[in-house]
Amino acid sequence: MNDRPYITCRELIDFLYLYLSEELAADRAAEFERHLSVCPSCVEYIASYKQTVALAKQTRVDPAQPVDDTVPEELVAAILTVRRKG
Repeated sequence: MNDRPYITCRELIDFLYLYLSEELAADRAAEFERHLSVCPSCVEYIASYKQTVALAKQTRVDPAQPVDDTVPEELVAAILTVRRKG
């Protein structure tokens, strides 16, 4: 049994991307899994996060395709700005 205190929910969120991309050190990933074994809120948060990422990937717009005339120009501009920053 690990005597080290569980990581906090905040620590889990701070390193979530590294954990999900399997770039987190093995010992730290084990701490995440240990936390998840006792924290249903974080399990739910991660599931929601994964679903959000999946939905975002589905909505990616092909820049070669014309934008529907019903989409507000401000929305198109905001999306393009975010894509350039990302």
